[in-house]
Amino acid sequence: MDQTAPQVPPPASAAECDAALPDILAAPKDGAVIEELCFRPDYGERDFRDELELTVAQGILGERWTEKPWLTLPDGSPDPRIQVSILSKRVIDLCWRDRDHTVHPGDTMIVDMDLGHENLPVGTRLQAGSAVLEVSDKFNNGCIKWRDRYGQDSLRWINRKENRPHRLRGVLCKIVQDGTVRRGDRLTKL
Repeated sequence: MDQTAPQVPPPASAAECDAALPDILAAPKDGAVIEELCFRPDYGERDFRDELELTVAQGILGERWTEKPWLTLPDGSPDPRIQVSILSKRVIDLCWRDRDHTVHPGDTMIVDMDLGHENLPVGTRLQAGSAVLEVSDKFNNGCIKWRDRYGQDSLRWINRKENRPHRLRGVLCKIVQDGTVRRGDRLTKL
């Protein structure tokens, strides 16, 4: 009986991250298919769905944003700038290597699209199904959870000064028009 531990792929190295950057930056500029929708009912919990209801007042209906946001306004209410997180498929494919034993990053949408500041300046509006999002000014720098799950090298790479404009950890958005988004819809600039 073989009792060896499962082979776990090592996290992406700094060199691998740097080598992948040109391909990540070559992602399409608009009209990306929404390949994945992730619903987060609570910390560390992930539920992959075919559709999500997005609302200005409640964020993603039923998600933890209204009760347990990681960013709040001075009055303690949830900050709308973090209602939706969109991550590049090319970045997740580079960094999330141990899909059997490591939790998904939890971003609402995964798309093959350039999420950098030059392509999506703050205030850019995005159509996602019948909902409309607005790119927020809040930078997503990853956190200790990213480091623990996907490695220190990729976290440093995301936050390196010259890489920050590329928004490698994804782009945060607020919802400006209620609507439904479905897996397979396109994310388009308005």
